[in-house]
Amino acid sequence: MTLIKSISGIRGTIGGKVGDNLTPVDAVKFASAYGTFLKNNIKKDKLTVVIGRDARISGPMIHNLVVNTLIGLGINVIDLGLSTTPTVEIAVPLEKADGGIILTASHNPKQWNALKLLNARGEFLSGKDGEQILEIAESEAFDFSDVDSLGEITVNDAYMDIHIDEVLELPLVDAEAVAKRKFKVVVDGVNSSGGIIIPKLLEQMGVECVKLYCEPNGHFPHNPEPLKEHLGDICKLVVDEKADFGIVVDPDVDRLAFISNDGEMFGEEYTLVACADYVLSKTPGNTVSNMSSSRALRDITNKHNGTYQASAVGEVNVVELMKKTNAIIGGEGNGGIIYPESHYGRDSLVGVALFLTHLANLDMTVSELRASYPQYYMSKNKIELTPQIDVDAILAAMTEKYKNEEINTIDGVKIDFAENWVHLRKSNTEPIIRIYTEAQTQELADNLALRIIDEIKAAAGI
Repeated sequence: MTLIKSISGIRGTIGGKVGDNLTPVDAVKFASAYGTFLKNNIKKDKLTVVIGRDARISGPMIHNLVVNTLIGLGINVIDLGLSTTPTVEIAVPLEKADGGIILTASHNPKQWNALKLLNARGEFLSGKDGEQILEIAESEAFDFSDVDSLGEITVNDAYMDIHIDEVLELPLVDAEAVAKRKFKVVVDGVNSSGGIIIPKLLEQMGVECVKLYCEPNGHFPHNPEPLKEHLGDICKLVVDEKADFGIVVDPDVDRLAFISNDGEMFGEEYTLVACADYVLSKTPGNTVSNMSSSRALRDITNKHNGTYQASAVGEVNVVELMKKTNAIIGGEGNGGIIYPESHYGRDSLVGVALFLTHLANLDMTVSELRASYPQYYMSKNKIELTPQIDVDAILAAMTEKYKNEEINTIDGVKIDFAENWVHLRKSNTEPIIRIYTEAQTQELADNLALRIIDEIKAAAGI
């Protein structure tokens, strides 16, 4: 069973049996539940929803099913076609729409697709709203419109350009300063919509762009999660092209990783650190990241006399804490930049523009910039779950074992040791336990992870 229903949407592999995978029937059912939720909660004669998709092979099929389901519910659709998650997020409020759906399984491989659901602010739905949608889907309490009340489709394919314009107008983005530096950058767009929008942004900032896998055909040339083990081709090309750095995005362009000029990973954890360093140097304030993110953001925030806080994992949780603490920048250690001056959503375009402006103001290479930051190393591991494994019992056992350490259980179990930490949590999007560790060398982080994995396996009897 690969159909994962959560408060943030529905995700699954294409094909197979209804209820087990993301079949056409399941796509229609959950689009119906979302549309019904909007109709139940927003009292208007005619609702409007913005729809966009990444370049997955299944995208056009799922797109047609979802759009026409909403039309059948009497909801108008603004169809952005090929788009990005942050592009849809900015389009919803600009269009004064009542919600939005992004059809993307983010970093998952090509056989996956998903419906990511937005509210009228262009932000991910709250847990409470997500629960309502799951209940509506379960009960199939749908009421479709008669023939005279069907919704209408408006196609608007200008929003990627509008998104670029919005980013370039941000006060801390200085395209002129960037253009003067004549940067050369390699872009890996993983053959999705990032291959269109990131090169366009770079060209408008006066950056020479070398394209790698920028054909939006949905045939991902490598695992689309922007991790070191998947990025050998761009690491080599950055060196071969004598580029200043490389940019990697995931298929829906909300995760951003950089490759340093020497072909080494800048570190996806340090995408947010670098952007925050620049933003805090210009506008001091507070920051937020999730509990699985590097301590380096805390250190940089302290350097600029701000306050750092950690949220539960998940964009909606980061955003909630950012609003509560008036954070001026935040995000997730997976390369997700959330900059409220633009919008409350992870946005690789904002990250690229802020990073380029930061670099334009410095007299150093990208590898030198990385070396200037606090040095932490993470190990990100996972254990595949079977239905027989009681995850809650495992987490309880680990909490008991380390009860004399600093423990946080708002999201799984995070154990803070003096020099390092480990975070254990059940994934919302895959049938796995994630084991994240961080220490001051890679060997220490890896060894801590291996020790914890052995302890989990012993507790689970596997």
